[in-house]
Amino acid sequence: MNLPFRVESEATAELLEAADWYEERRIGLGREFLEAIDETLAFVGSWPRSGKRIPDVSHDLPFRRFPVRRFPYHVVYVETPRAIRIIAFAYDRRSPAYWHSRIK
Repeated sequence: MNLPFRVESEATAELLEAADWYEERRIGLGREFLEAIDETLAFVGSWPRSGKRIPDVSHDLPFRRFPVRRFPYHVVYVETPRAIRIIAFAYDRRSPAYWHSRIK
């Protein structure tokens, strides 16, 4: 049974911003980006422990990241007993620890 996703508001905002950016570059590319995100989330939902563990964050909760096919992004998440919490849709060329402040 797949756990539900709980997407943090900051993650939603950065996802929409990225989709808009891609759409401005080429019509339809934003949709392709969102489809790639959906594929990644479907995989993570089925196999939540498949993402690579992220060092230098709380060891109480195993934060993980999984790459998005075709795009320089990773989905950053943590599996909790009740949900898979999406912390960030992280752009690979951004400072890797920018989302650490979202850990609560």
